[in-house]
Amino acid sequence: MATAPTRRRFAEWDWPTLALMLGVGLVWGTALLLPAGFGALAFVLLVLALTLHSSLSHELLHGHPLGNEGVETAIGLWQPGLFVPYLRFKRTHLAHHRDANLTDPYDDPESNYLDPAIWNGLRPWAQKVLRVNNTLGGRIMLGTAIGMFAFVRSDIRAARAGDRTIIRDWLGHIPGVVLTLWIVSASPLSIWAYLLACYGAMSVLRIRTFLEHCAHDRVSGRTVIVEDRGPLGFLFLNNNLHVVHHMHPTVAWYRLWPLYLSQRERFMTRNHGYVYPSYAAVFRRYFWRGKDPVAHPLWRGRVE
Repeated sequence: MATAPTRRRFAEWDWPTLALMLGVGLVWGTALLLPAGFGALAFVLLVLALTLHSSLSHELLHGHPLGNEGVETAIGLWQPGLFVPYLRFKRTHLAHHRDANLTDPYDDPESNYLDPAIWNGLRPWAQKVLRVNNTLGGRIMLGTAIGMFAFVRSDIRAARAGDRTIIRDWLGHIPGVVLTLWIVSASPLSIWAYLLACYGAMSVLRIRTFLEHCAHDRVSGRTVIVEDRGPLGFLFLNNNLHVVHHMHPTVAWYRLWPLYLSQRERFMTRNHGYVYPSYAAVFRRYFWRGKDPVAHPLWRGRVE
């Protein structure tokens, strides 16, 4: 599980991350201030800003830029991407960092695999949709809708079963949603265009999560390395070096590449060669083809 971040003194604050947060806020605000005739440019800028904001939210929950959990939670509560409450993201993601559970259909909140028994009980049309979702093209187009449906349905069930933490987390999300929609409503951009940009940003993030983890008998072989230093690597704040992040979850995004390069062979050995040279290679290989079966291929049943 991810270790707790250490609270930092002022001189130790993570200034590159703070500067990037400011820059993302400026791009977001600029997109909303553009005249109506620049709607396409506004949309592109919003997708980029919202994608980076989500990546920065990931930095927040791992203790950046201040090492002060209370302040970082207060910052994270405003989610201009609208769809996912920060506190739900924080709880599920930190649970995901229990590496022994990676890819578990039940205990890994970020797993894309299903229990084979659940898979076999699905109707043919649902199986077909999920097979399409297991191609990269399908994940980009459908993944956000499918993922949000499953996420919200699971939270509703848990809330009805008496989990008040989930209710509090969603209630804490509402003020930021209201504030964001109020700002957008005062801009030249329509609410619908903004919602589409939110969907677009989450679809970009699906490129990263598409193959972050795979089924493997060894826990160490379940987490990917994508050696991409291009625009997508930046938008994902180097989280494409995912095995490095899982082994060193409190290391800041701009230190992941130096750490990786200093021990490249070690990391590649660690994850049993689950490595891709770039996202271009991932697109070529998986845009039309599924990487994995939907049913967990190594599932041996749940131990109660």
